[in-house]
Amino acid sequence: MADKIFKTEEEWKNDLDPESYYVIREKGTERAFTGIYNNHKEDGTYVCKACGVSLFSSKNKFDSHCGWPSYYDGIDSGAIETKPDYSHGMIRTEITCAKCGGHLGHVFEDGPQPTGLRYCVNSLSLDFKKE
Repeated sequence: MADKIFKTEEEWKNDLDPESYYVIREKGTERAFTGIYNNHKEDGTYVCKACGVSLFSSKNKFDSHCGWPSYYDGIDSGAIETKPDYSHGMIRTEITCAKCGGHLGHVFEDGPQPTGLRYCVNSLSLDFKKE
């Protein structure tokens, strides 16, 4: 992973639209089934909207019917960090961009093989680079 990015919250507010800022910097969640990448089918790479680092390949995307884009693996294990999340009275595993620390969503152990994982990601935390 390349060097980490550190910005002030004011810089992030200037760089991101308000909805993406809410998700990426304030750990918000977009409403289920509203994200632009939920039913997205093009071939390419999903990148962090805040810093542009490659996170997920369209080859690892699957329809989990949960309302958010889902992937069974990341592009590079070093691109995504995990940490416990005890918010909202639940026990979950948060996923963040390793380069900028931006909130992406959560990972669950109910995905398909070969990993058995479901990276459940907010569309507002992603951009897409077509193949």
